[in-house]
Amino acid sequence: MCLRQLLQSSQLPRAWRAAFLTHVRGRHPGAWKRTHSGGGPYRAVIFDMGRVLLPSPGRVAAEWEVHIPSGTIVKALISGGENGPWMKFMRAEITTEDFLQEFGSLCSEISKTSVPVNSFFSLLTSERVAKQFPVMTEAITQIRAKGLQTAVLSNNFYLPNGKSFLPLDRKQFDVVVESCLEGVCKPDPRIYKLCLERLGRQPSESVFLDDLGPNLKAAAGLGIHTIKVDDPETAIKELETLLGFPLRMAVPNTRPVRKTMEIPKDALEKYLKDLLGTQVTGPLELLQFDHGQSNPTYYVKLANHQLVLRKKPPGILLPSAHAVEREFRIMKALANAGVPVPKVLDLCEDSSVVGTPFYLMEYCPGLIYKDPSLPGLEPSQRRAIYTAMNRVLCKIHSVDLKAAGLEDYGKHGNYIARQVQTWIKQYRASETSTIPAMERLIEWLPLHLPRQQRTTVVHGDFRLDNLLFHPETAEVLAVLDWELSTLGDPLADVAYNCLAHYLPSGFPIQPGLSDCDLTELGIPTAEDYFRMYCLHMGIPPTENWNFYVAFSFFRIAAILQGVYKRSLTGQASSATAKQTGKLTEFMSNLAWDFAIKEGFQVFKEMPATKPLMRSHHTLSLLRTPGMRSYVTSTDSSPAHASKGALIFSPEGLPHRVRELYQQLKEFMERHVYPAEPELQRHQASAERWTPSPLVEDLKVKRP
Repeated sequence: MCLRQLLQSSQLPRAWRAAFLTHVRGRHPGAWKRTHSGGGPYRAVIFDMGRVLLPSPGRVAAEWEVHIPSGTIVKALISGGENGPWMKFMRAEITTEDFLQEFGSLCSEISKTSVPVNSFFSLLTSERVAKQFPVMTEAITQIRAKGLQTAVLSNNFYLPNGKSFLPLDRKQFDVVVESCLEGVCKPDPRIYKLCLERLGRQPSESVFLDDLGPNLKAAAGLGIHTIKVDDPETAIKELETLLGFPLRMAVPNTRPVRKTMEIPKDALEKYLKDLLGTQVTGPLELLQFDHGQSNPTYYVKLANHQLVLRKKPPGILLPSAHAVEREFRIMKALANAGVPVPKVLDLCEDSSVVGTPFYLMEYCPGLIYKDPSLPGLEPSQRRAIYTAMNRVLCKIHSVDLKAAGLEDYGKHGNYIARQVQTWIKQYRASETSTIPAMERLIEWLPLHLPRQQRTTVVHGDFRLDNLLFHPETAEVLAVLDWELSTLGDPLADVAYNCLAHYLPSGFPIQPGLSDCDLTELGIPTAEDYFRMYCLHMGIPPTENWNFYVAFSFFRIAAILQGVYKRSLTGQASSATAKQTGKLTEFMSNLAWDFAIKEGFQVFKEMPATKPLMRSHHTLSLLRTPGMRSYVTSTDSSPAHASKGALIFSPEGLPHRVRELYQQLKEFMERHVYPAEPELQRHQASAERWTPSPLVEDLKVKRP
């Protein structure tokens, strides 16, 4: 087997191929240039459409399946294999109407409930979902600029109007091959051969990107080099290594400024020239960062100056929200305290320049990891990334407030109580409909406040994708997005930092980890991460962890509701803002799940021989508006019990009831409490709508 065949072989692990190619680039750059910059061996790149260029049907389903059992759509898509309704639809053997009828019946059979598949199909083919990934658009532009050919090879379908579903600019591609036009689907080798024939290329000259193993196996069997796409950005990195030239813009995570977020370039250029000096010449370059829901953020280049501009969004804003002035102050103070933050340059409160107040900071190149599972890294690298994130959070929480001049940056004490009231007000100000779980939380949270042990700087939005990492080491170069920072309870930051652990990997706004094997990935569990934090800080673990997580999810729900409300008026910075409306309810339900867990934790700690004495109202755990309110009692005497008060001590119960209580207590300690992690994983998995086998087993074992 020659070297080129070895590199193309599917038997050689991807990581080995990438490492070898990188080694060759470094050791023999001249030879690499002769081989890969216009001379081969690869002359064409072939793209699948779903999940490679556009969101996959499975990912769209994850967003849509809010009110039906999760995973229903994906199960129906693969049901029946080559003879299932989806594949027949891909080969144009059935009409759209027949497909929707057959597919709807299949989904309803799987979920045991009526499934409105017309709604899913409308979302799948809508303009707001069917948008090409920016990173792929950039890559295709660079590939064609180097003289290579591009093609789309897609299992695709006809729309009711008789046209195929191809929401792509056809000018990007030399060849487009669609299964519904050809009557043949991947992984049938004939459709690959057809694509190669129209490109005029040999298999060995081509690279094929797809997300499905059978499709890749068929292509590799013909001699085509394949790349499995689990994440578009990771796939582009592998393709860059393979082709030998960059495929992304010089400024990662940016895109052209959206029309609704344009700012006057002339006024900004004049302002910058006054700020930086009259010797600055040349045109101003302006791009918009493609992540973030709140304050619009721009990349600005003028001559040799690379800057980041962060501004308030336009329109009427909620009270105290989007305070770029506070962001500027905290970042300036923390830089002097040794916390890694971008260097801030100037704060402009004059709205006449770009429409709203803004501040400027130096552009800091580095990596932002958007997926907390860190695809493409080794387990040891993932562990190092999470350890670095943990340590920089400890550094933030260790800042000397007096020395940093931040003693008046926020109120001292009662942080959670104030935050609960703040987010209740923010939610009410942006409320568009009644969400039952939010109503329960609004009543429950104020009654279960933990005692604050310390007051520190809190970031308020501390998560992996708000950190900028060194490209080659696990070093945090800068902590970004300080809009929600204040003085408060540091444990709120830690709990918020772990929210991804409780979200599924297919979550539409931010991927999660709840259905991932963290041991295999090398990522610490939420509990391990919290223990790591406590060890670094030298503090004991809190007993109120579930409360902090419940509060964090409640706050996210309130934020998402604000984003959704702004999207209705065109103010939101992110293009995905409108998706967040239905997710508010999802987040609030998660928050309520942890509120219930906190209540069970309180019950587990209840002494067996004396009443529970807590600073909060334990029995309000499951209260909902309109339900009867019970008064806790510390008197277990029969006389008091006869008045209908609730008994807390088992000693005040009748003999038979005490026996039942003891049996229940032993059963919980022996079977239920040890099973909580597994029950929690099932609740967060795609199978949560089906009965847990563990619960069914516990029913059999019950006393």
